[in-house]
Amino acid sequence: MRDFDIHAELAKLPSCPGVYIMHDARDRILYVGKAKILKRRVSQYFREGSKLSPKIRRMVSQVNWFEYIVVASELESLVLENNLIKENRPPYNTLLKDDKTYPFIKVTVEEPFPRVLLTRRQEKDRSRYFGPFTNGVSVNDTIELLRKIYHIRTCNHTLPSTDANLRPCLYHQIGQCDAPCVGLVTSEAYGEMVAKVLRFLGGDHTDGIAYLTRRMEEASAELEFERAAEFRDLIGRVKALSQVQHANDTKLDERDIIALARDGEHCVVQVFFERNGKLIGREHFHMQETDERTDAEVLSAFLRQFYEGTPYLPREVMTETEPEEAELLEEWLSMKRGLPVHIRVPKIGGKERLIRLAKDNARMVIAKDLEKITREEARSVGAMRDLAEMLGLSDLHRVESFDISNISGFHSVGSMVVFTDGRARKSDYRKFRIQSVDGPDDYASMREVLTRRFTHGLQDRESGTTGSFGIFPDIILMDGGKGQIEVAEEVLAELHLSVPVCGMVKDDRHRTRGLYFRGEEIALSGASHGAAGANAEVAALVTRIQDETHRFAIEFHRNLRSKQQTKSVLDDIPGIGPTRRRALMTYYKSMAELRNATAEEIAKVPGMNKAAASSVYDFLHEEH
Repeated sequence: MRDFDIHAELAKLPSCPGVYIMHDARDRILYVGKAKILKRRVSQYFREGSKLSPKIRRMVSQVNWFEYIVVASELESLVLENNLIKENRPPYNTLLKDDKTYPFIKVTVEEPFPRVLLTRRQEKDRSRYFGPFTNGVSVNDTIELLRKIYHIRTCNHTLPSTDANLRPCLYHQIGQCDAPCVGLVTSEAYGEMVAKVLRFLGGDHTDGIAYLTRRMEEASAELEFERAAEFRDLIGRVKALSQVQHANDTKLDERDIIALARDGEHCVVQVFFERNGKLIGREHFHMQETDERTDAEVLSAFLRQFYEGTPYLPREVMTETEPEEAELLEEWLSMKRGLPVHIRVPKIGGKERLIRLAKDNARMVIAKDLEKITREEARSVGAMRDLAEMLGLSDLHRVESFDISNISGFHSVGSMVVFTDGRARKSDYRKFRIQSVDGPDDYASMREVLTRRFTHGLQDRESGTTGSFGIFPDIILMDGGKGQIEVAEEVLAELHLSVPVCGMVKDDRHRTRGLYFRGEEIALSGASHGAAGANAEVAALVTRIQDETHRFAIEFHRNLRSKQQTKSVLDDIPGIGPTRRRALMTYYKSMAELRNATAEEIAKVPGMNKAAASSVYDFLHEEH
């Protein structure tokens, strides 16, 4: 976008709702905003005399070009802005650091033999959903408890089934499933148990406790004291189970109570979850880029990002102060829920006391976590800032690192890991199977990986496709010496790209000792080299990046090698299809164990017969 004339483009802006996106010279997205009138809002950034905060002025000084998307309404602009912020996490937007989603318990009542599952997405289907819960561990414990009490199936089979090869699983053998897969329980009897599950999840534990008490007494009468003790423990778990929320079609009170606390640049938002008139959980969230934002602006940003990421919305959201654009937020929340959602600011009474309680909890979190937050920022954002200074670069946010893994040239693979602001961004990691190189040629393999990565990125930019490949790094860290750096620089030059390339240098003990950049080795420990001396946090960050790059490549290579070895042994056996292959892999713990088995023993594997067993035995004992 070198030919982009900002002032000429400002004159072309339409006077309608939309979303604007600010880019720097490297096409990194700096800021995403929405506007009721695009022309008026975007022009304010570049008009002389505009009252902008120091941080926004810094952002504007980096803007190289901008783009915009026109929408039909202000509500649509809010939705689009949310999506773009979540996808790109621009550095100048107020961001929710904790990207949490909350689990639900799902009962698939539309199935002939329903299951009880944990899910983090509430689909528009006929299943019953209970939640959300604030603790995934407690959800799994509850599901396990329900299976032990009511013998609900765990398999994914479509039932009733016509598969004659189905056999009862381990859960049936240990008394936790009544095996509907093979018709050992009728749909009516199974349905009665599901009805009890639904009542249990609705808060009525009477049936469960009565059933377990009866089983405990029966076991005790038969002098089976260990089994009686198991039922006693289950009764204790049911009684100790924290208040389970009602299904989301409840008509009872449900609200979230939200307050924030601040300490300089640090901001924590506390959320209390109230269901059926009782507090059933709480969570806190750290917010970024809040120091020049008002409480109303921070709350507005939080509500948009928090409720975009969770599938459940209550009837009422209580906040300590009215968020910016409260009416628009209410309209958006109501649209997402499908029923009215109200934002309230209580001033007196019990609800106001809940707000104060939430705020006190937020203050305690800041007091407790401030040292940890400061330390984590030193390890991440601070280390990136120090790395940029060490290398003489103005700014560093996104780092990409590459590695090649092979064994004697076989199954060569490449890995790309991404760190943004000093933290691993695993959603942007990528794997490459080397296609054009025969033999152990790491330089040629690296050339292929880098060419594919940046060619793909240029194509994405040309087509306007949003994705991680279209975002280019501020620096490339190579897990290798001068040779790998030269390969990277040649690829970038051929594609007419300007991205700094730096090598990570290891010592004789395979520890990261320094960086090779622009013809000079810069020490990360020991003696100082010019202006850039030793820096423990930078050294730790570079080591983390290097180790993660190596781990990711090795893991990918190991998986490919394992699949290839499995295929070479089992897939080529005459008469052995996918079903029998899975049966063999399930029955035998290793290929060595299978090779040591006789044909008669192999024939005992479920789904096998004498002919197939002989085929397996003969194949494994022939010379290949």
